[in-house]
Amino acid sequence: MVGQPDTATVIAARAGDPVAVDRLVAGYLPLVYTIVGRALEGHADVDDVVQEVMLRVLRNLGELRDPSAFRSWLVAITVRQVRERFRARPPADPLDPDLRDPGADFTDLAITRLELSGQRRETAEATRWLDDDNRELLSLWWLEASGELTRDEIVDASGLGRQHAAVRIQRMKAQLETARAVVRALRGPHCAELTGVLTGWDGHPGPLWRKRIARHTRDCRLCSPAWQNLVEAERLLAGMALIPLPPGLAIFKINALGGTATGAVSSAASTAAPASIVAKTGGIVAQKVLAGLLATGVVAGGGAAVWSYRSPAEPITTAAAVASPQAPPPSAAAPSPTPSVTGPSPSPSRRSPSAPAAPPVANASAKKGAAVWKFAGSKGALKDVGASWYYSWSANDNEVPGPAGVEFVPMVWGAADVTDARLKEVEAEGDVLLGFNEPDLAEQSNMTVEAALAAWPKLEATGMKLVSPAVAFGGDTAGGWLDRFMTGAKSRGLRVDAIALHWYGSDFSSASVDQFLGYVDAVYRRYRKPIWITEFGLINFGGSPKYAGDAQKVAFIKGATTGLEKRSYVERYAYFGLPAVGDSVDFGLYLDGDSPTAAGRAYRAAG
Repeated sequence: MVGQPDTATVIAARAGDPVAVDRLVAGYLPLVYTIVGRALEGHADVDDVVQEVMLRVLRNLGELRDPSAFRSWLVAITVRQVRERFRARPPADPLDPDLRDPGADFTDLAITRLELSGQRRETAEATRWLDDDNRELLSLWWLEASGELTRDEIVDASGLGRQHAAVRIQRMKAQLETARAVVRALRGPHCAELTGVLTGWDGHPGPLWRKRIARHTRDCRLCSPAWQNLVEAERLLAGMALIPLPPGLAIFKINALGGTATGAVSSAASTAAPASIVAKTGGIVAQKVLAGLLATGVVAGGGAAVWSYRSPAEPITTAAAVASPQAPPPSAAAPSPTPSVTGPSPSPSRRSPSAPAAPPVANASAKKGAAVWKFAGSKGALKDVGASWYYSWSANDNEVPGPAGVEFVPMVWGAADVTDARLKEVEAEGDVLLGFNEPDLAEQSNMTVEAALAAWPKLEATGMKLVSPAVAFGGDTAGGWLDRFMTGAKSRGLRVDAIALHWYGSDFSSASVDQFLGYVDAVYRRYRKPIWITEFGLINFGGSPKYAGDAQKVAFIKGATTGLEKRSYVERYAYFGLPAVGDSVDFGLYLDGDSPTAAGRAYRAAG
């Protein structure tokens, strides 16, 4: 985490070392300002809340038992102070846009100082349209996406359980994506109907108008392009970090023994300061001119400020540039055993007649497989697509038998499947065993890391090659579910032979290929084990359009499979999913045993 003091500094500050206290305050002030500024959207209360946070931290530093947990403790205090400020206002008194401090409009600061453009600028502007209850979560998630906080720190600070936090974050991200479409719609020339919808709008972003404008853009033929080609928000944040405080710009000296707070700022800061913050420590008042830091652009928060770009402009076009994972939203139940598709069932769309099928390319690649559930023609489709292997989220192939020569790979889907009887079934099916399905999501196998590690020795006892649990997202994230599982497995001497991944992209442009392959590369760099991609595809779970068009799917499949074939460490991959019937008509590969969709023909030719 950029520019933040280490544990030794925390220990020294706790012991009363004034130099260490100065370093601690200066090192963490940008982080606190960022969280508070975004949560309060540049409101005039921001300075007061930051002051309260820093004073509470300094007063209670001696009570911190674990110095290594300082940052988590600081973030938790910051969130509590934000909530107290919200509770202090009457219920009918929202954050009035007219009370925002013009000098603390962090969104404008970000756009101006960081020269934001394109989708990064749209995302910054979209933060103004979020509901108040999502702003706090946005301030934390944005820092996680840029590498400044971990998911554990968000869970601790928010007071939510891990699964609840994941669901809340996905909902917030969906609202942010809606807001991005609203920003686009308002920026361009309006259709006549949208102009009518906007009658009476006072120009201030708000939830009611966000919903009205979004509803119109979804249904309007002229305005619906506002939803297209939205780059995943995490990708826009990749490679960004907090701007550190320059040495000497702000010096805070605390007389720990006397309980007196004194402060000084550099001449550059003091001349630029439009106001000062009155700090109270032990009943003694001192001036802390933090606003000078804001005016010079060193400390900023809210919207999308305080970021320094280290990545190329979007869209990201090289796999090496992608360091953060795609984060698909929580998955809902699908055919049993449960694939991880989310959202309401799409209605079948009108399809143009399929072109005459080309001769199948049988088993063109030992890597290529398919994720398949029961449908008429599954055996014929598996043969026609040229899969060398398949799986059905099940311990056996009783429900979905495959053709001769196509390997079935069993799965122990969740905790309920870790029984002697079920493990005997999987042993009879082959030599490879897939671990738990999306244990990081409540809607899927919903297992804690500790529960998965406790069950793993039973899987290991089968003697089969073991592929890790397949997390829904965050496979390359330090401190994420998979990272903690792999760390725990290593410490316990457990065997994990390969890593399973799922990935879904909501950016349907040509950038999706590099986003996907970049995630695969990042996971391999973290664990240095063979990779199995057991679900991947283009589905926008939180926005519209939800499904890519035929040409987009074909281009993605061609580029993705070409990249996977070239990577020696990728052992297996399986597109999601083989059936294109019922709920899966808009993203699957085969209408029946010998009728591939356009995407199916592209996948058949892969390898």
